[in-house]
Amino acid sequence: MRRSMRARPACDRLSRRRFLQGAVAAVPLGGALSLCGALSPRSARAQPAIAATDMGGLWLLQGAGCNVVAMAGDDGALLIDGGLAAHADALLRAVYEATGTDRVHTLVNTHWHPEQTGANEAVGRAGGTILAHEKTRTYLANRVQSALFDGRLEPLSEAGRPNRVVRSEGSLEFAGTRVDYGYLPAAHTDGDLYVHFPALNVLAAGGVVSGERWPLLDYRNGAWLGGRVRALQRLADLVDAETRIVPADGRVLRGGEIVRQRDIYLELFETMIDYLNMGLGIEDAVERNPLERYESELGDAAAFLDGAYRSMLIAYVPD
Repeated sequence: MRRSMRARPACDRLSRRRFLQGAVAAVPLGGALSLCGALSPRSARAQPAIAATDMGGLWLLQGAGCNVVAMAGDDGALLIDGGLAAHADALLRAVYEATGTDRVHTLVNTHWHPEQTGANEAVGRAGGTILAHEKTRTYLANRVQSALFDGRLEPLSEAGRPNRVVRSEGSLEFAGTRVDYGYLPAAHTDGDLYVHFPALNVLAAGGVVSGERWPLLDYRNGAWLGGRVRALQRLADLVDAETRIVPADGRVLRGGEIVRQRDIYLELFETMIDYLNMGLGIEDAVERNPLERYESELGDAAAFLDGAYRSMLIAYVPD
């Protein structure tokens, strides 16, 4: 079985419901590390100082709960992600000051987690367009749980829910600039979008990548390791060595780092397939720590490995 798995092309092995061995279904889901608290609730309290960095045609705003990208337009600003709800006022003031605008024309949610959607209600109430994947709108309209934070999140009001939903790839024009977006299925959540500014060679990648930590998988809500690999393959196809990639948090990356991360996650995927074929449990996978040599860059990998292996078990349970 292992040989046949390795002989298949990578895209075939990433099929979520492909049957491996009867032993896989019997591996228990117990022994989890606690992932609660990895994300903040929608109502974090402290008011931050927002730092604005000129990226040449775009602004990067940091300190509101996630990295936010802004562009000035004649009828308001374009915003990629919106930070935490408790920081929305501070963020919007910083956006207006940086862009010289007085409203947000369009806000794009790269996914539905609270760090990305905190400005939604303010933007929506003011008549702005909120663009997101249709699954993001579904999550924001319902009470939801996640492997990545405590408790449940309450739905946003109708004003805060995306009013322009997309399903795959597309483009819009803003301030004379083409802005491309695309769906990254099952990569960090099951509603992830990237946003690409080809003329500026900037890619907003959301929660799929990071240069400072392992971006956890929301495996209870559709994300899995195979989806992460596919997403990085897609992003690697969009970049060159000079592309600036803005992750959900942390420092801005360059194109070569995305290619390297793709290779790291693909190698991990192959290793996890071996672990599944060996009948290893979650604690075994974490203890073996196949990411140990990268921990000096991205920190302790235990929580990520725990979620990644759980996601593999979920994906490969036979129908």
